[in-house]
This record gives sequence, structure tokens and C-alpha cells, in this order.
Amino acid sequence: MNKKLLAAVVLGAFWSVSAQAENTGCGLGSMVWDGQSGIAPQVLAVTTNGTFGNQTFGITSGTLGCTQDGVVRSSQRLGMYTGSNMDAIARDMSIGQGESLEVLADLMGVDADDRPAFYAALQQNYDQIFSATDVTAEDVIAAIDATLRDDARLSRYAA
Repeated sequence: MNKKLLAAVVLGAFWSVSAQAENTGCGLGSMVWDGQSGIAPQVLAVTTNGTFGNQTFGITSGTLGCTQDGVVRSSQRLGMYTGSNMDAIARDMSIGQGESLEVLADLMGVDADDRPAFYAALQQNYDQIFSATDVTAEDVIAAIDATLRDDARLSRYAA
């Protein structure tokens, strides 16, 4: 049993060393080491969260810094889609509708009831989202997130 615990701690440590500062998630460990930066606090936060399994409890109960309204979003899939479909996204965004916006909404986890507001917000902020001719997929995603954060109804979909 002790070897399994040690293996879990070591694996958690290796994972968190490669993680970014905001990658520890919610849970008791993230609350205890809140505001601290560096590898050691990240390792301790992730290890505490993983060892005691408190993230699951926090998400289901809405405690330990976890929320129940989060959206699971694959940033890699979103980035790949956006990068491969920039022209179609720009065209559809300029008119406020289209297949590429539907796929974008799917990838971002936008509920069907919120899609008209999502499409309208993107259309209204087209000039900020596609602010230059050489804009990158990362720039577009960051600008979309900023647009969503500024909208009370859509803010929950921002990364």
C-alpha cells in the first residue's frame, strides 16, 4: 500500500512539474497553497488534491474552491479547429451565423439556449476579435474569451 501511495505522489509530482501555475485545479491542496508560485507549491497542491481525492468532493458539493457550473473545454481541439478554419470563422462571425460558428460553439460547450447570444456577441465584437490581417488562432481564441468574459450571460463559457 505504501509503495502505491509513493508511486502516486511521484507521478503527481512529475505531472505538476510540467504544469503551468494555474494548472492545479480546485481542491483542498489548491486552497492551502493558494497564491504561492513555483514548482514546490504546485506539486504539493496537486499531490494533496490527488491523494485525498478531494477535487471530486469539491466539484460535487461546490466547496473547496470548486464550482459546479464549469465547462470542460479542450483547448487543443479548439486551437486546431480555429487555426484550420480562420477564414470560415471570420466570414460566419461577420454575419453572425454559420456552420463554423456552430462547431466553435460546440467545442466551447455553449448551450443551445445561449447560442443566439453567443453568435450576436461575436458578430458585435468582430473588429476586436479579428483585429489584424495576420491574427493567429491563439489571438482569436483570446479575443473570443475576452468577449465572453464581458458578457454576463456568456461569461461562464470563457476559459
